[in-house]
Amino acid sequence: MIIKLYPVILCGGSGTRLWPLSREQYPKQLLSLVDNSTLLQATIQRLDFSNIELTNLEIAPPVIITNEAHRFLVAEQLRKIGIENAKIILEPMGKNTAPALNLAAMYIQEQDPESLMLVMPADHIIQNQDVFLKAILTGIELTTNNGLVTFGIIPNFAETGYGYIKQGEKLSTDVFTIKSFVEKPDSDTAEQYIASGDYVWNSGLFLFGSKTWLDAINTFRPDIYDATKVAFDNKAIDMDFIRIYSETFGSCPSESIDYAVMEHVTDKESNGKFHGAVVSLDAGWSDVGSWDSLWGIAEKDLNGNVLKGDVFLEDTNNSMIISENRLVSVIGLSDVIVVETADAIMVAEKNASQAVKKIVKQLADKKRQEIITHSKVFRPWGHYESIDQGDRFQVKRIVVNSNARLSLQKHHHRAEHWIVVTGTAKVTKGEESFLLSENQSTYIPLGVVHRLENPGTIPLEIIEVQSGSYLGEDDIVRFDDEYGRKS
Repeated sequence: MIIKLYPVILCGGSGTRLWPLSREQYPKQLLSLVDNSTLLQATIQRLDFSNIELTNLEIAPPVIITNEAHRFLVAEQLRKIGIENAKIILEPMGKNTAPALNLAAMYIQEQDPESLMLVMPADHIIQNQDVFLKAILTGIELTTNNGLVTFGIIPNFAETGYGYIKQGEKLSTDVFTIKSFVEKPDSDTAEQYIASGDYVWNSGLFLFGSKTWLDAINTFRPDIYDATKVAFDNKAIDMDFIRIYSETFGSCPSESIDYAVMEHVTDKESNGKFHGAVVSLDAGWSDVGSWDSLWGIAEKDLNGNVLKGDVFLEDTNNSMIISENRLVSVIGLSDVIVVETADAIMVAEKNASQAVKKIVKQLADKKRQEIITHSKVFRPWGHYESIDQGDRFQVKRIVVNSNARLSLQKHHHRAEHWIVVTGTAKVTKGEESFLLSENQSTYIPLGVVHRLENPGTIPLEIIEVQSGSYLGEDDIVRFDDEYGRKS
């Protein structure tokens, strides 16, 4: 009998503790933090069983749960690693992990009612892939008879930033019943957990049948099941995306997988129909929850430094220095984190990096854009980057992908000058349409309907100079948009 396993990737969250690299519209799961792959790409590529002999396991196309703002970024990252048959489900708003998982399970039930689902957050790192895959195979054996499996990370220090699972009866090598779930402890309690040997970190990884999950959530939290069922049944298909009915989903309670179901299948709470198990996992796992945790797993030089970009050091040790745009030099420091981006620089003591979220809160209180987006902003048609701005003007570098085009639009408060740097531009301006090649330009008056397209095979690059009384991105009235965006 062939077992079909669907990877379910939870791709929400903002990763504020990795600011300034991680932003609200470009969170950590979409970043390349360890190697050339982003965390999302690495999560999908992790399920490569080619080095393990299998006879009855089929890996299905991944199911990605994400939100409206990140949909095209996610789709593009999947395309870059050759994943063209994934299903992307768009949550209208964040409701924690249990409702998100319901949506995935309902979709999977439509495809294959007897299938399994492996739930993986998109923003984790696992360094030992073979150990991880063998743990998954162990978990598959435990899913029979309504088994719900989670994976507990064998701790190597007393972490206070993670939840813990207390292991119960030992069922086999590395497999235990679930005694209880425990909230994030203080430092003394965490030390006691580590000393006892009975506790593992709660990884957020789960494995069970899609039908088992839906039966369990309907048993323990029928309110969540009912709300997501109506929202899913009223879904809409938009290109490669499944859009969930927002009105009903908005009324769904917000709850985690642990609280909604898994805490009901512990030794103490189990009602006999469902049974829970935890598989111990020692595979170099990290949730990359802070800069010092990233330093801990990254490759270091002889002085314990992690370096990325144009960086020069003198008498510096055990530090992480990241430069995205400019030369960064550090002299005579130890145990620091320095992160440079085009629009922000952060310097912190390494052991204080958990406090980055406090800086993010300050910026949020001041309504600063630096927590929302980078100076380079990605769009479904390409990207743009702010080069300069001042009172009543802004200069952007715009790159349009091959055979892509912006929406047909107009602005109430600004005019625009376009200069082609490379490629060929097709311009719609009012009633006329024409081509521009390198070094040619045009002027779009305020209020005139216009569109920019790239009909060529190489990226189109232009310089756009905006002038007017208001230059915000919300001054766009769209008349036609093939990406489903609204004004």
